[in-house]
Amino acid sequence: MTSGYADRITGFVEQAERDRRKFDPPSNPPDEERAMAFLREGLGPLVALYLEARTAEWDVEFSAAELEQFHRATNAWLALYARCYGVEMEPDATVRRAAELLLDTDNIRDTAQLLTRVPSR
Repeated sequence: MTSGYADRITGFVEQAERDRRKFDPPSNPPDEERAMAFLREGLGPLVALYLEARTAEWDVEFSAAELEQFHRATNAWLALYARCYGVEMEPDATVRRAAELLLDTDNIRDTAQLLTRVPSR
């Protein structure tokens, strides 16, 4: 069983996978502009969808497959964000944790930095 969000989640996963396939690391990192584009166009809207589902529909229950898709897309965009800074990593953050941090910081860049520790502070 899927929630009413399955198609939108799948669209995000497909976009994250396309972004990963097409990614060409910056020759002179950091490329902060591109890092922010991955956050504004990918991770931010993905986390917003999760928050929308959790706040607009109290009875929404994501399937295990949907949660796995959220996980894959979240970490794909965090990895691309880090690579824009010259850091190769495979993050293991949940969309729920990203959502909690976004609510705490009100800033997707701070959220990504806290989840990846890139750039170091």
